[in-house]
Amino acid sequence: MTHEVTIIGGGLAGSEAAWQLAEAGVKVRLFEMRGGGDTTPAHDSDQLAEMVCSNSFRSDDANSNAVGLLHQEMRRLGSLIMAKADAHKVPAGSALAVDRDGFANGVTEAIQGHANIKVVRERVDALPVNGTTIVATGPLTGSALADSIAAATGKDALAFFDAIAPIVHKDSVDMDVAWFQSRWDKGDGKDYLNCPMDKSQYEAFVQALIDGEKTEFKEWEKDTPYFEGCMPIEVMAERGVETLRHGPMKPVGLDDPRTGRWPYAVVQLRQDNSLGTLWNIVGFQTKLKYGAQTEIFRMIPGLEKAEFARLGGIHRNSFIRSPELLDEQLRLKSMPHIRFAGQITGCEGYLESAAVGMMAARFTAAEVKGEAFEAPPVETAFGALLSHITGGAEAETYQPMNINFGLMPPIAGKMKKANRRLKYTERARGAFAAWLIEQGLEDQAPPVIESEAA
Repeated sequence: MTHEVTIIGGGLAGSEAAWQLAEAGVKVRLFEMRGGGDTTPAHDSDQLAEMVCSNSFRSDDANSNAVGLLHQEMRRLGSLIMAKADAHKVPAGSALAVDRDGFANGVTEAIQGHANIKVVRERVDALPVNGTTIVATGPLTGSALADSIAAATGKDALAFFDAIAPIVHKDSVDMDVAWFQSRWDKGDGKDYLNCPMDKSQYEAFVQALIDGEKTEFKEWEKDTPYFEGCMPIEVMAERGVETLRHGPMKPVGLDDPRTGRWPYAVVQLRQDNSLGTLWNIVGFQTKLKYGAQTEIFRMIPGLEKAEFARLGGIHRNSFIRSPELLDEQLRLKSMPHIRFAGQITGCEGYLESAAVGMMAARFTAAEVKGEAFEAPPVETAFGALLSHITGGAEAETYQPMNINFGLMPPIAGKMKKANRRLKYTERARGAFAAWLIEQGLEDQAPPVIESEAA
């Protein structure tokens, strides 16, 4: 197979990019070091598109949430990641969560089965000096390749810590204490497991988090900032005793069936696989040591005898200063045969990563085939995310960012927040539909991928 494009990294961005190029008739060689004798501090398998931190793609509400709007746009452009997420979804209220093993298996089979894609299980230690390339190595880029990127850009990589939440075996949860309910009964109304706390239990738990033994950082890691959207639970606890009650342990909209009232605080668990046997503790990313985790998390009512399928962890994520280094088509200005995609660009989140991979592939396919392709307008979720990465953000203070309405041009006039959100999504859909027509994509159908959900 004579390839036309090299992709480095088989995560969500790299997998989506490979699929988009292959579907456009471009031959791809996809390098992934896992399965070739290497791994990362966070991955558990050699499957492509493995979801590490959570099994949630967050809100699927395309009317009032920017993430749901991005879901909708990706589906419309034939996203492999969205097709597999839909095929392997598990109950999660108004969110889109998946059986992470089924999802990764599905993506891996689709990529490995495509005639235009060759998967190479090898580590790449340097940026190619020629040849059309997409770098989608994610925030866990190997040290040698990271050094090569730093040398090519003349800038040190920026970095932040990302933390992983623990997963509990469902049959170890005390269902005499915990109950099924979604906040405000959204979704099916029973998509989350809830563990209630009274005031004394909550205050003791917060103190235990603060006092618990934590992972020691190396000297070079000590000044690395956390990403606010993935803050370790114990770091939040240190900000004040009430912080968690207004964050991941917020009790509003949840009625304890034993009292008929909202508890003082609540810990929620979300289904992590299609069998419903594994549940992750929502918002409980942590850098506590393993022994401290088991001791402290078993203080949670209903989890006194919890058995953990996976404990939490922490790893260092790296990203480049994209607004300064990349052009509007995600090309590295100093080496324009190379594009960057995914979380290494400074987008944050599974879907954002895949979306940037999709756009990098669309730009690349057009370039290879000698065709024109314009980015979606900034009023859309795609366009807003790309604009932020490629120049909309301040380079000197650049930090990872999820898609949100704040990245879009503001809606004029005073109105309620709910109405403003509807205005954003309404405008975005109109702009996206017009862009599809301009690009000749209005008749494009999503890929036909049979449901593989159990």
